[in-house]
Amino acid sequence: MTENPLIDEFLNYLKFERHFSPHTAKCYSADLAQFCAFLAGDTEGAKGGQSFASAGRLRASSTAASGQPTASGTPGTVSTAVLSETDVRQRLREVQPDQIKLFLGFLGTQSYSKSTIARKLATLRSFYKFCMRRGYVQSHPLASIRTPKQEKRLPKYLELEQINKLLSTPDDKTLLGARDRAMLEVLFSTGVRVSELVDLNFPDVDFEGQTIRVRGKGKKQRTAPVGSTAITALKKYLELRRSDARSASFDQDALFVNKHGHRLSTRSVRRKLDKYLAEAGLDPNISPHTLRHSFATHMLNNGADLRSVQELLGHQSLSTTQVYTHLTTPRLKVAYDEAHPRS
Repeated sequence: MTENPLIDEFLNYLKFERHFSPHTAKCYSADLAQFCAFLAGDTEGAKGGQSFASAGRLRASSTAASGQPTASGTPGTVSTAVLSETDVRQRLREVQPDQIKLFLGFLGTQSYSKSTIARKLATLRSFYKFCMRRGYVQSHPLASIRTPKQEKRLPKYLELEQINKLLSTPDDKTLLGARDRAMLEVLFSTGVRVSELVDLNFPDVDFEGQTIRVRGKGKKQRTAPVGSTAITALKKYLELRRSDARSASFDQDALFVNKHGHRLSTRSVRRKLDKYLAEAGLDPNISPHTLRHSFATHMLNNGADLRSVQELLGHQSLSTTQVYTHLTTPRLKVAYDEAHPRS
């Protein structure tokens, strides 16, 4: 936890009432710590995105001769002392729009991307919305602040040939190889997030109905169909797992476990993917999320409607899914040529 009761209350609200993932809550915590460091006049702490008290002490001074804002809210001045934790708690409740704008200007000097700045602003919006609902502040300091316009980046995806090459790389004659192939097959077959993949338990898989029960963001559950190839890969992995001499000591709930029998982590999935990308000679910048993008793109390219893909991905808003329509132009062109009388 932080050393600020108000922020701790907000983080507990995210985790226990909104059911945010630990990773998301951690990002919110880091963003708020950085904002507190900025309010305290601890520009070095704010540069590193860390709490001004993270080193166990407050810095004695903070200089902004380079023209960066200080705790006083005035660029190009010198702050003789970093604010105390008590003062920062008070300032956090009394923040004004001008201080938010100064914080935005500070972030702009730190080479953050527009998307990262937008995320940090979203954290502050959510925090002060929470504070207003609880009666801790009288007005929302970001009500008049507009989020910087972001670059529109199309998600990467793999062509079918690349997908086949990647998924055939793990050696499924070994337990760990069979696990990795099943893992990659399920990622592409269902489009689940990697966090949802590692959260799967044995009862979540319906082999007869060829579906899995997915616990998504906010603990919302959905049912996702699983292709026959992925089901076959899962069965082979589980057959090898059951025949392993150590299987009794494995986590009996987790579907995917590491070599020690513990539930696989998202970081481990990324490491395994990196290994197979190198072996297959594919772009090393591909991530587990690229398989999710690939799933959505190939579904739309092969005639699935946008609403169905939205449900399969577990997107709350259709606009989130619509980004994939930009990747399906070739299919739309074919449909146009076939259907329009004067094409």
